Amino acid sequence: MYSTSDKIFSSQALKARIQAWRVHAQRIVFTNGCFDILHPGHIDYLEKARRLGDRLVIGLNTDASVQRLKGENRPIQDENARARLLAALEFVDGVCHFDEETPYELIRLLEPDVLVKGADYQPEEIVGYDLLQARGGEVMTLEFLEGYSTTKIINKIINS
Repeated sequence: MYSTSDKIFSSQALKARIQAWRVHAQRIVFTNGCFDILHPGHIDYLEKARRLGDRLVIGLNTDASVQRLKGENRPIQDENARARLLAALEFVDGVCHFDEETPYELIRLLEPDVLVKGADYQPEEIVGYDLLQARGGEVMTLEFLEGYSTTKIINKIINS
């Protein structure tokens, strides 16, 4: 039995873990986000992302980063709770916080084989596209499961 905290890494520790996985020729998939209130849309997206490789790692916005992106009332759940929930998912292999506005430096450090975001992006607009292209990696987009979003959940609670 493992602890969910075993899948939450500093950036350097995750880099070392990825290097170990690469010894076994494992394909590393990276995605990122706030994942504030985990919902079926997130689960569907992350399951699809994991199918694109052997290991799925997630760059998770810190609380300060979420506030800068979403406003002072966010996140709803703190960064440790969000990381533990993601780490509890069987198909997630690693979670790493980042505090910047984008995960560009984390992507540069980790050097994933596949970079994934939602289909609301064009691949060339995705942060890190240039890094993956330079290394021969893939940048892919995935459709979201209709009807789910953290903002919709929050608005439903506020308006009820």
